[in-house]
Amino acid sequence: MNIHNQAQMSLGTTEKSKVIERFRVSEGDTGSARVQIALLTQRINDLTDHFRTHAKDHHGRRGLLKMVGRRRRLLDYLRRKDVDEYRRILEELNLRK
Repeated sequence: MNIHNQAQMSLGTTEKSKVIERFRVSEGDTGSARVQIALLTQRINDLTDHFRTHAKDHHGRRGLLKMVGRRRRLLDYLRRKDVDEYRRILEELNLRK
């Protein structure tokens, strides 16, 4: 895998900071469940596009499935802690439940 393909699979710093800016709870927030869910969703969407052209990338698909599981656990945690916030993040990210 060359450097060009590797850059496509991860979020760039500007994209990441935009997502953090949009979903953060307070000024210095970079790791709340809300931000983590948004970042994982962005990466999952990018990888989904990647698999449209690279159907045989099974190792990458495993990483995608791990990210989906991590996002699922974070969403379950958020639902237990704050149902209104859970519904809000589902709406903002266009995730269906």
